[in-house]
Amino acid sequence: MKVVIQRVSQASVTIAGEVVASISSGLLVLVGIVDEDTQEDIVWLTNKICNLRVFEDENQVMNCSLLEQKGDIIVVSQFTLHAATKKGNRPSYIKAAKPDVAIPMYEQFISELETTLGKKIQTGQFGADMKVALVNDGPVTIIIDSKNKE
Repeated sequence: MKVVIQRVSQASVTIAGEVVASISSGLLVLVGIVDEDTQEDIVWLTNKICNLRVFEDENQVMNCSLLEQKGDIIVVSQFTLHAATKKGNRPSYIKAAKPDVAIPMYEQFISELETTLGKKIQTGQFGADMKVALVNDGPVTIIIDSKNKE
């Protein structure tokens, strides 16, 4: 699994003109899934995201996690995170998992985040044409790949 995490002061997801998710302070997480992803990837990424110290403490130092801040989160599926661009100018998405694999993994990822955070999280809709709006706070943007645990 690959995620792009953005610390936001606000974010929303709109589908067909209707806002389906909206948060103020928290994280917007874009997630891409491949066939090789497992429950282990979900658990590892969930713990990493929830404990990532990207929020400022009382000294304005990034030293607090989403768990400590009791912040909100929006998760959006994004198969384009696995785009292959080595050959030519048209990205190939062959590495991205097909819906029959990706949807259950996406739902498990959301469930694991909710369990870890102890609250319901907001999401986009898998496969929908979504408009994602955000104000990146910092800016803070972090890319994590569960297959590259450095």
